[in-house]
Amino acid sequence: MKVQFALALMSVFFAPNYAGFLLPQNSVKQTAAFSLSNVSYFHRFTKDDQHEYTPNGQEDLNAWTDMVTINIYRNAKDGEALAATANTVLETYKAHKAVVVRTTSVPRTKDKPAEHLIVVTFGRPEFIEAAFARFRMHNGVGSAVIYSHRVYGKKAGPEMSAWLAKNGPLTEKNLMAWGAMPKLSVQK
Repeated sequence: MKVQFALALMSVFFAPNYAGFLLPQNSVKQTAAFSLSNVSYFHRFTKDDQHEYTPNGQEDLNAWTDMVTINIYRNAKDGEALAATANTVLETYKAHKAVVVRTTSVPRTKDKPAEHLIVVTFGRPEFIEAAFARFRMHNGVGSAVIYSHRVYGKKAGPEMSAWLAKNGPLTEKNLMAWGAMPKLSVQK
């Protein structure tokens, strides 16, 4: 009887911990960091000044379809430095065999520094990626908000071309109009 009581008592103390161990770890609902084009994006990864976000169902950073990356450029503290940063990124894209689809700049106004947009595609053996990179000043430092879309497969070209024709102009418009910025740790 004492053994049965001891076992019953142990099960009372350890059952909640054991039951919690059996519950799926993703059962906690995560709050979206922001929304872009009516899609909620969730934080997935941060390293230094690079922050990555994907929608629900795209948690695997090796197999996503849509991603927003936010880069902070601490040394870009004015419009001139931001333009130089955008040009450096463009040259880096070209060095990695990107096809430049479009570049444009929005001139500065008395209320707002200039902004820059770079749209490129990267062809890789397993996918094609379209990247829309918007460079802007945020809280006194340069930043880039990059929306990327991937199409997987060895013959992804026609599908990506169709996606760009259908979604490219609206994606650019929505990205350039996007005023939100999730809280990021920007150290000065």
